[in-house]
Amino acid sequence: MAHIDCAVLAVPTANKAAYLEMTKKMAAIFKANGALSVVDVWSDTAPEGEVTSFRKAVQAKPDESIVVSWIIWPDKATAEAGMGAAMQDTSAMPESGPPFDGSRMIFAGFEMLHQA
Repeated sequence: MAHIDCAVLAVPTANKAAYLEMTKKMAAIFKANGALSVVDVWSDTAPEGEVTSFRKAVQAKPDESIVVSWIIWPDKATAEAGMGAAMQDTSAMPESGPPFDGSRMIFAGFEMLHQA
């Protein structure tokens, strides 16, 4: 059964090009390690909620945009092995570090329940 790794993060809007460059390189690494698909989406509407929201969840600052990213793996075992291997490969990381604050990133793995 397919397994999905999902992340939500805040990226300084000024770093959009740097994020895109890094994530394209990371996608190639994930796919080389068994991922079926890698998707990153950049918010064009992510309103601040009164109780909760994407912005609140990652403590986004006014000059940051929300990114949601997911990786589709064929199964959990491949996801665990592939993610482990990909995290050891630092070739996609800019010398200055990631173009976002990784301490505010939310990350989780999911079992595929339904796909239409």
